[in-house]
Amino acid sequence: MDVLVLGGTAWLGREISRQALAQGHAVTCLARGEAGAVADGATLVAADRSEPDAYDAVRGRSWDAVVEVSWQPAFVRAALAALAGQVAHWTYVSSCSVYARHDVLGADESGPLLDATDADKVDGELYGSAKVTCEQISAAALGDRLLIARAGLIGGPGDHTGRSGYWVARAARDRTGPMLVPDALEQPTQVVDVRDLSAWIVTGAGARLVGTYDTVGPILSLGDWITLSRTAGGHSGPLVRAGRDWLIDHDVEDFSGPASLPMWVAQPGWEAFMGRSGAAAAAAGLRHRPRVELIADVLAWEREAGLDRPRRAGLSAAREAELIAALNP
Repeated sequence: MDVLVLGGTAWLGREISRQALAQGHAVTCLARGEAGAVADGATLVAADRSEPDAYDAVRGRSWDAVVEVSWQPAFVRAALAALAGQVAHWTYVSSCSVYARHDVLGADESGPLLDATDADKVDGELYGSAKVTCEQISAAALGDRLLIARAGLIGGPGDHTGRSGYWVARAARDRTGPMLVPDALEQPTQVVDVRDLSAWIVTGAGARLVGTYDTVGPILSLGDWITLSRTAGGHSGPLVRAGRDWLIDHDVEDFSGPASLPMWVAQPGWEAFMGRSGAAAAAAGLRHRPRVELIADVLAWEREAGLDRPRRAGLSAAREAELIAALNP
């Protein structure tokens, strides 16, 4: 195929490009080129998607497949206007954040969605609504040529968010010291490996797969994820559990971000955010590598990136020690 990736210099877009190249396809990436290099073998078309001439270099050419990952409605709308008439298959990578409810374990694609936003440009607070808007305008422009992949938490090597790598990095960073964990180890977690998701997207484009799918990983309890991470990282120290209210009172964030305990969900009504079905995507061929392999590969990448580096998600060693001391004075 002749594949156009709208993006391709950041983590997910680059991995989609890499998987497409590995399957023998030609790949062009339209991006500013500021987030990094494209995958080896891909062609970069440097363009700023906020400019009116952004698509001039790729307009008027037939594409077998286009992959779009943006959550800004203005970018998606402009790309569709320029390219929808010349593409055989289009994949829009959406998010499970489009759903209005996150409290039902095993929920599927039939769940109610958030209201779409009318804004062309949004900030993170409207991320879910913006993804709804992008899905709707893509469907209106493409009809039966559209695959929507509603991704769950994406993890794996290169996870710049720090979420999927925190626990195994923490285990390896201090193998004998106490590890602070939330007292919610029964909560579900779901991580879809960026490599597995990307391979499925490329294969789906080749097969002209259409429809909407929750592309989520297998469900593990948070406790099982931490256990696998401790085994991979060689952690033998004690676990120190802290309750939800105590953690919140001590300014520990949930799920992601600096000073957080990643993958822990503290907000009422979000208990099943990482507990969706995923059955439809599995029936459509999405396969997941073993969690042991995923975590081992993430640890290898975390070691290269630096176990002691400032993180976008997770507690620093100093902050964790402060919290443990405060919990057990």
